[in-house]
Amino acid sequence: MNMSCELKEQIVALVKEAGKVVFDRDLAASVSMKGDADFVTAVDYRISELVKSRLAILTPDVGFMSEEGDTDLAARRWILDPIDGTTNLVYGYNMSSVSLGYMEDGQIRFGVVYNPYNGDTFIAERGKGATLNGVPLGKAPDRELSACLVEFGAGSTQKQYTETAFAVAKEVFSSCLDLRRICSSALAICYVAAGRLNGYFEREIKPWDYAAASLVAEECGVRSLDWSGKPVQFDRASSFVAGTEKLLAFLLKTIQKHENIE
Repeated sequence: MNMSCELKEQIVALVKEAGKVVFDRDLAASVSMKGDADFVTAVDYRISELVKSRLAILTPDVGFMSEEGDTDLAARRWILDPIDGTTNLVYGYNMSSVSLGYMEDGQIRFGVVYNPYNGDTFIAERGKGATLNGVPLGKAPDRELSACLVEFGAGSTQKQYTETAFAVAKEVFSSCLDLRRICSSALAICYVAAGRLNGYFEREIKPWDYAAASLVAEECGVRSLDWSGKPVQFDRASSFVAGTEKLLAFLLKTIQKHENIE
């Protein structure tokens, strides 16, 4: 699908409109559990319904995949995480994002990640670079390991991986500047692209967590791989690691040393 400038603007506007739903306190307070430590709110459902219905009008021949129950695996599809960082939303942490990516023939072609709390809007189009709040992002800085900030996901819903996650985190912490726990995968990956972080790893996340953000990262020279060093897929859950070249090599080496700890 060739996306016109008008369509791209409409998609970005839709994501920003959807993001305003986080400020509906009644919806945010309507919380249920999908599993252990796995929150879902009425905000998640409202955003998913809004985006799905609007995309059906804007791009009626494109499939739709969302965290909240839509599993269309069409070759051309939108991949939505209505709220990436739902626990943050529930606790008023103000670090959540709406993430929407367009996939065609196995590649993400266009992506938007929006933090409604501070307005940060990351946009990427394959081969055309990435922007933050309309300003082009250049190549992510490839810092020395001792100067790197690294996000790690412990996986509150995947606690069977606790030993691995924290063994890797301990070794990474000993070598890098510091660790971070933003707990929104999409934002963390975009932060790597923007140089706010330098790397990110987690044992298991879902395609909607990284679909749009992985393109933002790629357009800034940051690779997104699984823990075996292969490109991530967009039809199933995956281990995930991203970083600039020096740090990525170190993260993969460290991960592969510890991944069989269980």
